[in-house]
Amino acid sequence: MSAKTYRTVPVRNLSSDELLELSKKQKLSLSREDMEVVQQIFREIDRDPTDVELEVIAQTWSEHCKHRIFSASISHSVNGGAPETVNSLFKTYIKKPSEKIMERKPGFVLSAFDDNAGFIALDDNLAVCLKAETHNHPSAIEPYAGANTGLGGVIRDILGAGKGAKPIASLDVFCFGAPDTNPADITAPDVIHPLGIMRGVVRGVRDYGNRMGIPTVNGAIQFDPTYIYNPLVFCGTAGVIPRGDILKEMRPGLKVIVIGGRTGRDGLKGATFSSAALDEASHEEDFTAVQIGNPIEEKKTLDFILEARERGLIVFITDCGPGTHGYGRGGKRPSGTPEAGRHLPDGTDRPGPFRRYGNPEGLAQGGTRLLPGQLQAA
Repeated sequence: MSAKTYRTVPVRNLSSDELLELSKKQKLSLSREDMEVVQQIFREIDRDPTDVELEVIAQTWSEHCKHRIFSASISHSVNGGAPETVNSLFKTYIKKPSEKIMERKPGFVLSAFDDNAGFIALDDNLAVCLKAETHNHPSAIEPYAGANTGLGGVIRDILGAGKGAKPIASLDVFCFGAPDTNPADITAPDVIHPLGIMRGVVRGVRDYGNRMGIPTVNGAIQFDPTYIYNPLVFCGTAGVIPRGDILKEMRPGLKVIVIGGRTGRDGLKGATFSSAALDEASHEEDFTAVQIGNPIEEKKTLDFILEARERGLIVFITDCGPGTHGYGRGGKRPSGTPEAGRHLPDGTDRPGPFRRYGNPEGLAQGGTRLLPGQLQAA
């Protein structure tokens, strides 16, 4: 890796307070305890990390990617009642009920918790795959783009499910403050009024799906003052896939192709930003963490994937969501090579390794895919 494209970040001799300040300054969204573990790791190997390495750790450990809160043991009580401990929200309220359905209806759920989406049987030949997720923080500071790319992300997950499923319909659930909220009742600065958030989010989801030719067929909306400062934006997509194309397996010797749009400076630190609490500075400091959607590029990617799957060219496929792939879109060589792909065709400077690794959300849009497969003449 060229010394011109990365820098070393001294951490081994920092105090606990300095480690926390470093995390805040670089928006790593790592706690004091996390940073102390990072420090110990690099003390043991007797060197300081590069900015790229720090960003990779921050992405990997982020709530967005690791879901540590979902996996933690949480003790709580309701209305002063007896304390209750939940050992993993994910295992208790998502995985366990799903496994009960699988036991009760054998052969209905074909695959769950193993891929970018779950699969259920449609008939003897086809399966339906389903995926839903949230895009809350991005929609709070940039409603149109946040919701736009929220839908684009779940469409991308369907394309990365199995050996490539075909997205056919989307749904959404929105939770906002009341659209007639008195502006005087919004006490925090730089908070977008619920009516503005609602209009931007609705348009963002609508436009992305329409431009890809994927209709939004169902939805729901909830208004409550709780959501004035942190709206919830759920996006989901359903797809279909031949049952014989669900299973896939990575193996040595496959050629790897990355397809999709180009890397820009949008989406920087998207995974770590969405793992931190919103505050008064978020609207000014974090708007670049919201990626710019590219539905036209993703539609071209969709067409390519489905054609490649039909021709038997795909052995394994996954999407390049946050933290999945440490290299930006459109590059020709690994980022470890000196000055790899440093300039765009228009002559502008291409982000170096730090921005490639720090830009998981930016590279995620436009239909970027990690596509290992065995190539043959078409």
